[in-house]
Amino acid sequence: MDIRTQIALIIEQIEPLDEKERQHKDLVLNWINSGAELFRIAKPATPKMHLVSYFIPTDQANGKVLLGHHKKANLWLPPGGHVDKNEHPQKTVSREMQEELFKEAIFISDQPIFLTVTETVNEMNSHTDVSLWYLVKGDSNKEYLFDEREFYQIKWFSMEEFPKKQMEPHLPRFLNKLAQFASKS
Repeated sequence: MDIRTQIALIIEQIEPLDEKERQHKDLVLNWINSGAELFRIAKPATPKMHLVSYFIPTDQANGKVLLGHHKKANLWLPPGGHVDKNEHPQKTVSREMQEELFKEAIFISDQPIFLTVTETVNEMNSHTDVSLWYLVKGDSNKEYLFDEREFYQIKWFSMEEFPKKQMEPHLPRFLNKLAQFASKS
C-alpha cells in the first residue's frame, strides 16, 4: 500500500471531537485525494500545505503532559516535526522524539488521536500545517533532556495548570480530546 493511501486511512480512522475537527478531516481527505504533494520538500514552506506529526509525552498516572516552549513559534506546543517525503507519520514521531527529547517513543496508541489544520505565520513565510497528534508514554517524575536549539524550555503540565497564553491554538481542544480518549481507555 502506498504512503498516500496509508495516510488517508490514518485520517479516516480519526473520530472527530467536534465540528472543527470534522471540517479539518474532510479538508485533509480532499487534499490527499487531490494528488497534491503531502510532504514538505523544501524549507521553509514548500509546498504551502504539508504534514506534521506532533507527539505528546503523557504521564497517565499523574495526569500530566509535556510541552515545549518552541523558539521559532514562541508558543507552548507539543514536540514534533515535519513528516519527511514518503515517511509514515508514526515513524516521524519516533525520529523526532529521539532528536528533540533524546528518548525512544513508546506509543500509547499507534493511531493519532487528533487532527488539526493550522495556518502558521512567522516573519519569513506563511504555510499550513496538517498536524497528526500522537500520544507517547512519559514520566513526569524523570528529568528529560531536550534540544535547546528547538526549545527555550520544556515543562510538564497538569490539566489545571496549562499555559493560558502563547500556546498552540488547538491545545485547549486537544485537552478535551485527551480527556475523551482517557475515559475510553
